[in-house]
Amino acid sequence: MDARSPETGIKYKDIALLGQMLKQGADLNQPRHALYYLYFGSREAADAGAGDGREAGYSCEVREPLPAYPDQWSLVCERPDAVLDIPGVNRADELFQGIADRHEGEFDGWEAAV
Repeated sequence: MDARSPETGIKYKDIALLGQMLKQGADLNQPRHALYYLYFGSREAADAGAGDGREAGYSCEVREPLPAYPDQWSLVCERPDAVLDIPGVNRADELFQGIADRHEGEFDGWEAAV
């Protein structure tokens, strides 16, 4: 589901999420709390990704690996004022995919309050 819409440039999985939010009555032009999830193969890479996220204005927390995934550190970045219109989703995707690419991690996606 990393394929993108040729019209908007947004990943189809993000379009599906935005559609669900709209069905629940969300106004996508209004700021809301959003969380972004990334995974890294080392604590150092996750810490470096957190630094990049903080520089971009996000609060970031590196979490220890779960027992089922002992070599995977998670990074959760969040902000209370994300605007999830098309340009906002594209900007966040570029930011977090860039962080993942620079530090050999994976950007898994996001969730947001309605």
